[in-house]
Amino acid sequence: LYTAPDSCEGRCGEPFNEEDECHCHPGCEAEHSCCEDHERHCGPDGFSSSSGSISEQELLELSEQLYGLDHNKARPSDIALNPQHLAGPDETGDEQDRSPQPLYRYVNEELFSKPTYASFIKLLDNYQRATGREEEVTAEELREQGRFLEEVMKTELMKKLFVFLQGKNRYSSEQEFLQDLNQMWFGLYSRGDGERDSSGFEHVFSGEVKKGKVSGFHNWIRFYLLEKQGLLNYFSHNFDGPWDTYPDVLGLQFSWDGFYKEVGSAFIGCSPEFEFGLYTLCFLARPGRACHLSLGGHRLSVQTYPWTKATYDGGRRFIATAYVMSP
Repeated sequence: LYTAPDSCEGRCGEPFNEEDECHCHPGCEAEHSCCEDHERHCGPDGFSSSSGSISEQELLELSEQLYGLDHNKARPSDIALNPQHLAGPDETGDEQDRSPQPLYRYVNEELFSKPTYASFIKLLDNYQRATGREEEVTAEELREQGRFLEEVMKTELMKKLFVFLQGKNRYSSEQEFLQDLNQMWFGLYSRGDGERDSSGFEHVFSGEVKKGKVSGFHNWIRFYLLEKQGLLNYFSHNFDGPWDTYPDVLGLQFSWDGFYKEVGSAFIGCSPEFEFGLYTLCFLARPGRACHLSLGGHRLSVQTYPWTKATYDGGRRFIATAYVMSP
């Protein structure tokens, strides 16, 4: 399932992309730019059929479909933002608070009673944010992880994603997909000194602190809840997406208990399943590379990276990070 950026496994026949380290499109041999294992996977006897690869066009179409299926997203009346200062490139790193007011003027918290939101929020207090400190996972926390996955898989959005991946021979059953989601997002690995201190979910959605700086933390719900508690101070934004409905995209500067985040890009107003599904799609289709998508007619990219120092299930990779890219 995992496609290494320097391998043709699962990439045969995909279109040329100049960002790729090496290539697997039909003309790469003539250009001497093929990955080393091109012949093994994509030759006449290769075992990565092009029917399993995911094209750029398919990503654009599927992302629009998932955008349309985000039935649990916020309506424009559910959130009032106060973005205040637009930071220039020379201002994002100077740790100056240029916005005296909070980012969120108002959020309709009835959203949080929807099953995917409620089960998502329950996960946010399960983590030690400091890297290098072992995560102790209780039976209750395992139940909460299972509940969240169960709830997101009930949504039309995640069912659509599964059917697409099943059609690409990535998963044979919903159960297999669910088990792999559990491992790739919640499986523990070490960012610190050999302690199993991190997971993709913790990093992306809850946020971590590493070497005195905020690491990960790309979720609007987490941001709002911490800001409301007075634990997070919004400084400025360096990007505000072109959308006039939700989800929108913001690039943010903020301080979490005194730890700074120079650019924390986030979807604003989307449901947990939308973000979870979109990042999963990009991780499976374009790990380690920009994943080009379209939402409501606007192009954007998601960047994901695999964790390269540990694997599960015979070589599959955990998610190291995933975030929407703000220009």
